[in-house]
Amino acid sequence: MGIYKYIRDSYREYTDEVKQLWRQRIIAWRRDPVTLRIEYPTRLDRARNAGYKAKEGVILVRQRVIRGGHKRRDRAGGRRSKHATKRLTLALNYQVIAERRANSSYKNCEVLNSYFVAKDGRYAWYEVILVDRTNPSVLADKRLAGIAKQKGRSQRGITSANRKARGIRRKGKGAEKKR
Repeated sequence: MGIYKYIRDSYREYTDEVKQLWRQRIIAWRRDPVTLRIEYPTRLDRARNAGYKAKEGVILVRQRVIRGGHKRRDRAGGRRSKHATKRLTLALNYQVIAERRANSSYKNCEVLNSYFVAKDGRYAWYEVILVDRTNPSVLADKRLAGIAKQKGRSQRGITSANRKARGIRRKGKGAEKKR
C-alpha cells in the first residue's frame, strides 16, 4: 500500500477529533473570500489523483459555491403565466460552477481538474487545480502543456466534472445521443 491509501483512509475515519477539526476548518473557511488561492491541497490524495503536481505554474484555488436552489432572472416582454416561475433548475453541478468561477478569476490559467473538499448547510467547497498557460515549466511538461493549449476548457465542457454534468463520461449504449 502506498502513502496515499493511508491518507485516504485517514479521511474516512470519522472520529470526534476529526469532526472537530473539520468543524473548525469550515467555520474559518466561511470567513475567507469566495475564491482563495492556497499553497497546499487540503486533501493530498484527491489532488494527486486529479493530476496535481507541486511545481511552478500549477495553482490551487479553494472555491466556495452556494448550495440550494437558484433564482431565474427576471424576464422582460409581457406578463405571461410561463414567466411566473422564479426557480431555476441547473443543468450543471456545483463542481462545474466552482471550476468556471475559479477560471474567471484566473484568466491566464486553464482548469486541469477539481475535487470536493467539504460542505455545510449553505456552502460547498471545491479545490480547483489550475495550470498557468504562459509558464515555461508547464510548457516543458508534455501532459500539462496539452492541457494549457486547450483554451476555455471549463467553459467548453471538457473538464471531468463538465463531462459528468453533460453525461458523456461513458460511451456506447445509452449514450448515443449525448454527443
